[in-house]
Amino acid sequence: MLNNSKKLAQVAICFSLLTGTVVSNVIPPITAFAETQPEADTPLNKENLKPLSVQSVEKLENGVKINLGEYVGYVHLLDKDIAKVSVLKKGEDEYNSPGIAKQDWDTPRFKTEETKDEYILSTDEITVQIRKDKFGIKFLDKQGNVINEDAEQGVGYENGKPYVFKKTDKNENFYGFGEQSGGLNKRGKSIGMWNTDAYSYNKNTKYLYTTIPFFIGLKDQKAYGIFFDNTNRSYYEMASEKDDYYYFYANGGKLTYYFINGPKIGDVIDKYTELTGKINMPPQWSLGFHQSKWGYSPDDLVNVAQTYRDKKIPLDTMHFDIDYMDGYRVFTWDEKFKKALSTLKNNGFHAIAINDPAVKQDENYSVYQEGTKGNFWAKNPDGSTFIGAVWPGPSAFPNFHKKDVRDWWGNSLSTLFNAGIDGIWNDMNEPAVFDGPYHTMPLDIKFEGDKGDDLLHTEYHNLYGHDEADATYNGFLKNKPNTRPFVLTRDMYAGTQRYAALWTGDNVSNWEHLQMSIPMNSNIGLSGVPFVGNDIGGFAKQDEFTTPELFARWIEVGAFLPFARDHYDSSSKNGTAKGQEPWQFGKDVEDISRKYISMRYELMPYLYNQFKKSADNGQPVQQPLVYQFQNDMNTYNIEDQFMFGDSLMLAPVVTQGQTRRQVYLPAGEKWVDYWTGKEFDGNQTITVNADLGTLPIFVKKDTIIPRQEVEQYTGEKKLENLILDTYLDKEASYSFYEDDASTLDYEKGEYNVTNFKVEKKGNHIEFEQDKKTQKFASDIKSYTLKLHDAEDPKKVQAGNNKYDKVGSAEELNKQQTGYYFDAAEKVLYVKIPVNEKHKVNIQ
Repeated sequence: MLNNSKKLAQVAICFSLLTGTVVSNVIPPITAFAETQPEADTPLNKENLKPLSVQSVEKLENGVKINLGEYVGYVHLLDKDIAKVSVLKKGEDEYNSPGIAKQDWDTPRFKTEETKDEYILSTDEITVQIRKDKFGIKFLDKQGNVINEDAEQGVGYENGKPYVFKKTDKNENFYGFGEQSGGLNKRGKSIGMWNTDAYSYNKNTKYLYTTIPFFIGLKDQKAYGIFFDNTNRSYYEMASEKDDYYYFYANGGKLTYYFINGPKIGDVIDKYTELTGKINMPPQWSLGFHQSKWGYSPDDLVNVAQTYRDKKIPLDTMHFDIDYMDGYRVFTWDEKFKKALSTLKNNGFHAIAINDPAVKQDENYSVYQEGTKGNFWAKNPDGSTFIGAVWPGPSAFPNFHKKDVRDWWGNSLSTLFNAGIDGIWNDMNEPAVFDGPYHTMPLDIKFEGDKGDDLLHTEYHNLYGHDEADATYNGFLKNKPNTRPFVLTRDMYAGTQRYAALWTGDNVSNWEHLQMSIPMNSNIGLSGVPFVGNDIGGFAKQDEFTTPELFARWIEVGAFLPFARDHYDSSSKNGTAKGQEPWQFGKDVEDISRKYISMRYELMPYLYNQFKKSADNGQPVQQPLVYQFQNDMNTYNIEDQFMFGDSLMLAPVVTQGQTRRQVYLPAGEKWVDYWTGKEFDGNQTITVNADLGTLPIFVKKDTIIPRQEVEQYTGEKKLENLILDTYLDKEASYSFYEDDASTLDYEKGEYNVTNFKVEKKGNHIEFEQDKKTQKFASDIKSYTLKLHDAEDPKKVQAGNNKYDKVGSAEELNKQQTGYYFDAAEKVLYVKIPVNEKHKVNIQ
């Protein structure tokens, strides 16, 4: 949401004229606005580091306790490839933040050994060597190779700041860190984490909206992960000072981190999301296309949605920004917007409503009354309620640190759900405060805990949005039983992925932001958050506005984002910019938008199955090339290409005026140009044409991509014929998952898994299916096997049943069985009944 002084002044004046509210009650004077970056970094004084030494070691059931003098250390082996490391003052309890989802681990088998200089713990996968004279930890793999080790500066506390130094070398690369500006590979970067309302950020902005203190190191083609579980403001100097070490530290809190061995990047993410939680299966409608604007009127919402239908551009969801509320009071409605919502629902659209944490200070407002009566607010040091200015004017802020506050907040969502809202959009939850220091609360604001575990804002700030997402998600489950929640958030801590999807805040309508979105989303995905997207076309309008060329290139990327939403600000209301819907840029861009959004809907079975893989093992949907190809060092810094799921590589144009581009094809695979069918070996760079309407797409050979006919919205038609788009070299397989895509019944086992295999065997090709699990009543009646680069077969047969050849794809669609060969495209289509029990032989 917008927060610069000029725009806020405009909003305040308009609000005053419309409502009669005094402007000063809406926002503070312009001179009171703070920067959208926090105060200066707190440096680590390297002259004040105090090495620790081991006095004694005590073996525990799952690791060791280490006497470090005035400190005590712990190494807990949670699994054969996960270790938790803590250094605490004596008498302190070990720490688990709310980001931790799993605390009950089955201790792996491990051995211990003690020498004069070291204490050693070994599982089947890793060895942990603890240095005695100058305390430090070294992690080795089962072959004895060093994965990661503490540097000479060691670990400990410097004036209350926990720190960890690690050795590195020039060949090590770093990824993850959640939402960060700049490029993909974070080696050499100085990174900070403090959730910040960074409106109109740029590639050099240090502090953005999330804190996910997790990163992946890649060295000698092997990966490991470190999760620094500290909610205070934290810092990461990733070989930014010298090539042989990196370090991380925080302004306060306890020294706790988790080491996770790979060696594959996917292994690291799988274990990290086992620790912090994996996403739950989203409702399929949320994977469709979304449209939003700050400033839509009730009529706009209805008319824009209908225009999508009239122009046959697929759309599932309209978003209601803050204007739908009564004077920006949360959990209220302006009746005109409520009527618009009813119309949208009757017309088959889904709807998402924004929700801010600030509650207007109004003695006649029931939500404020309830919060005050229940003692639900964040407090000043003297115990009084903290009041800060946000959109509704002076406001109180819920203390989500308390369970009864989270429950109350979740219950209050009934006002939105009862009106027909399908999803909740949490905004301004850094928390943003217009008149606060550095655009948030003072650091000494207190959040009372349930068990005396009170927290100051300095340590709770980065958790605020996480706990609000918790409240929203669980409130959704209570208000809408057996309905999959959809929650969208601007703020996160590690683990928030189990409650909400993320969008990357108030980006800008320029080429820099389009370029930056790809590595940003990639690192977010590597940080355990697969459901991510950016405002397509850009939200903020400054010196530049969205041009037809920029929007065309952005929609070519945006149609393949895990979360795909066109969202922009209200500058069009005063004539400074056009709207940002696809038809606002002329027929050519409208056609380009229709083409790629339609392609998203054709690929919905593939996309939905990618989310199932994310729910199972945490893998990203939008993947940097290094995720799949970590053995190919040429992929380590590529940030203008990405994998959309397991099989499709996209190489978008992100530079103004460009109509040709170079594309790197990773080693170890054969690649097919999606548009031309031309095949290429990997481990080479090629140059391809990319006119304004062309997004270069390449398909891995030996893959099957499940597709469907295009829809105008998810669920418009029953999926009765599943298209198996197959690029065969030797053997391709796919495990296809299906459920009702909307309820929680899949958690009870109501789903299907069908394994497909297509294999070249001598002079014929063989198709077979294995219905591994069949506990869902599927609508699928047939499969269309679509084989690329095929030959016209002499016969197609399943058991004793010979399939008839037909003269067109249209004719084949009317048959229960049969085949059609498109000689011009060299594509073979084979129609196979879903209950075909025999292998289908093509020869």
